[in-house]
Amino acid sequence: MAFNAPHNFSWVEPNKLAGLALPRMTAEYQYLLDNGIKHLVCLCERKPPNHDTCPKLKLHHIKIPDFTAPSPSQIERFLSIVEEANSKGEGVAVHCMHGHGRTGTVLACYLVKTRKISGIDAIKEIRRLRHGSIETHEQEKAVVQFYQRTK
Repeated sequence: MAFNAPHNFSWVEPNKLAGLALPRMTAEYQYLLDNGIKHLVCLCERKPPNHDTCPKLKLHHIKIPDFTAPSPSQIERFLSIVEEANSKGEGVAVHCMHGHGRTGTVLACYLVKTRKISGIDAIKEIRRLRHGSIETHEQEKAVVQFYQRTK
């Protein structure tokens, strides 16, 4: 892992989608840009500090309170950001505070959609790729219900 990689950074789909903890420093935003990430999706209630130091990195803000699950419309908004960015060959990174709960939840929904796997399998895969992901029963339920809606 490169020196300036943001905390808890990892690819879920190489060059397309990554998860991370709250970035704070210009070097972390620059690391994202250097790795083909042009979009940063913030799931925290407040925008990340210093995000405006890298104007080439487009910030998308979806406010989800800590330890809660995203709503169906928030999940859809996240997935459409990823789909649109990826269609232009641009990578996306998503974060909450530590990159576990809210981040893991939307990443699992991405796997349900793109790999056509069940909610349970998507949760297992995200937890395998990103230890500590998806922290609450409500977050697990959001992934399973997303899968049920997409069947």
